[in-house]
Amino acid sequence: MLALVATNLIRHKGRTIATAIGIAIGVATIVALLSIGDGLKRTAGELVHLGQSDFGLFQDGLADPTASILPTSLARDLERRPDVSRATPLLLIVEAIRQDPAAVVFGAEPDGFFAQRLVMTDGRRDLGRRRAVIGDQLAERLGVGVGDTVRIKRRPFTVTGVFHTGIFFEDNGAVIDLATAQRLERRGDDATNIVVELAPGADQRETERAVQRAHPGTIAIGTPEQAARIGANGELVRKTVTIVAALALIVGGLGVTNTMAMAVLERERELALLSAIGWRRARIALLVLAEGVATSVLGAALGLLLGVLGADALNRVLDVAAVVTPEVTLDTIWQALAIGVAIGVLGGLYPAWRGTSTSPLRLLSGGT
Repeated sequence: MLALVATNLIRHKGRTIATAIGIAIGVATIVALLSIGDGLKRTAGELVHLGQSDFGLFQDGLADPTASILPTSLARDLERRPDVSRATPLLLIVEAIRQDPAAVVFGAEPDGFFAQRLVMTDGRRDLGRRRAVIGDQLAERLGVGVGDTVRIKRRPFTVTGVFHTGIFFEDNGAVIDLATAQRLERRGDDATNIVVELAPGADQRETERAVQRAHPGTIAIGTPEQAARIGANGELVRKTVTIVAALALIVGGLGVTNTMAMAVLERERELALLSAIGWRRARIALLVLAEGVATSVLGAALGLLLGVLGADALNRVLDVAAVVTPEVTLDTIWQALAIGVAIGVLGGLYPAWRGTSTSPLRLLSGGT
């Protein structure tokens, strides 16, 4: 039967290709959105684990965690807790580097664990006045190194070192002294968030809840899911994917139905002949259905490739590589293929019924 399916699809290759391309466009859109959503989730996870911390403390009630405002004194209060090992404040500055607006500049205390964990690959960790260290990814994009100058908030800073931590936001950003960052932002003694390292044996969930109770108006974020829930981006992507998937099923299913129905009408005598030589109706229906599924799977495979390439191209065009990188997971691949199969099944049901509902004797005798 597989050979017959392939023969029939090749015989009408123009129609098969056109239908597959239509399905591919819908699947590609789904794959691109899913991969961007997964990238956002991964980025959110790294945002709450800056400095390889266990969780981050932010101001509650904000859609954007980077807009949070907390007093730096909270870090000292947290370090007095028996379930907290260390805590250090950070001030996140966005759109501070004109050449790379997506890069984040971190204001950090030089003796805090966030700054101390920067692994220097070149130069030294010097966060003195008008000095900065930058991530290796940002250094590569800007084409700068130790001794060069970068402008942060239009002010010149000398690059004293290049670091790598393996954390997306950090390697695509820069670090300056917290006091300097506060002056640039006119934020007094405020920070954006407090990154927290738990004491050995402390339970993270219990500590997060206890910290929130002790400091009303704050929210402890320790997982990517928590970060996605408080922000609008992840929810928007998920809802958009659902809508596009529904549209792809409807439009793709109609396309497959139309293609397979036309093929059935053209091959009624052929199908009748198969019935006359002993093929059961269920087998003939399975043949028609298999052709629809094969067309859809071909379109889904093409859509998967286009979606991966399209998401990467969109990332470059929008210049948001320092914020999110699309990430294609096995779940994304399976969802894309499942949608392709679903389109084939839904689109092939009517043609399969149509191909077995007409009397073979009437067709073979030339009746209508």
